[in-house]
Amino acid sequence: MSRVGRAPITVPNGVTVTIDGNNVDVKGKLGQLDFSVPNGINVNQEDEKLVLQRRDDSKPQKALHGLSRALIANMVTGVTNGFQKNLEIVGVGYRAEQKGKALQLAIGFSHRVIFIPPEGIEIKVTGPTGISVKGIDRQLVGEVAAKIRAIRPPEPYKGKGIKYAGEHIRRKAGKAAAK
Repeated sequence: MSRVGRAPITVPNGVTVTIDGNNVDVKGKLGQLDFSVPNGINVNQEDEKLVLQRRDDSKPQKALHGLSRALIANMVTGVTNGFQKNLEIVGVGYRAEQKGKALQLAIGFSHRVIFIPPEGIEIKVTGPTGISVKGIDRQLVGEVAAKIRAIRPPEPYKGKGIKYAGEHIRRKAGKAAAK
């Protein structure tokens, strides 16, 4: 069996899981998420745990077994605690500002870049060079953080741009002076 897929998912207090055929609904204090389970994967609720089982041991079924379990576990974590990604802006004169729900970036272009987050995502500016992306859907939080980073990815010579907090940028040596 899949090592990830066979692990049961613990459902904490305050989280309601509704299983209706192939649809799994998870409601918690932060919101509600739903997931359509692929064919061949069964979800059963036993007391305070969710257990996933697959119909056979084919390679695609094994992959979907672990994937489905991980996605449902992320839904349970999302509606209880939520997810967060932090970004840092590096560069002289580079900064971020909050304009309502929108994010306004001054990152070396001739104009300011305005980023409007999708529904369910909250963006906060933590200082002039810090950005925090929060939400209950792990995939959406990561996707929005990646889109913000893609506006001005860090360059390898001076490291200027938008990077994830704690990300190490490999630097290149510049041109050698002619002698």
